[in-house]
Amino acid sequence: MLLLYILAAVYIAAINLYGFLLVKTQKKRRDERGERAASADAKLIIASLLGGATAVYTAMFVTKFRTDSLLLMILVPVLIVLNLYLFFILFRNGIPALAF
Repeated sequence: MLLLYILAAVYIAAINLYGFLLVKTQKKRRDERGERAASADAKLIIASLLGGATAVYTAMFVTKFRTDSLLLMILVPVLIVLNLYLFFILFRNGIPALAF
């Protein structure tokens, strides 16, 4: 049981670190090339869906990442709320309670 909580905490930390580094990498590529790629926004949305929305949104402000995508700027805060709610339910009710 304790092992499942540890694995869940490591997953949350890893996906948030990945999201932060992804924003930092995309910012560097955008600065070098001076162009905007739609695949970069898709990668950020996928990382946010997987649980890294908090880190993605924080990294956008830390690195001054400016995006033209209104969808990204609206969807990421919504995903933050959803991720925090799911993590709260996960740890409050127990991980095995979510297994079918």
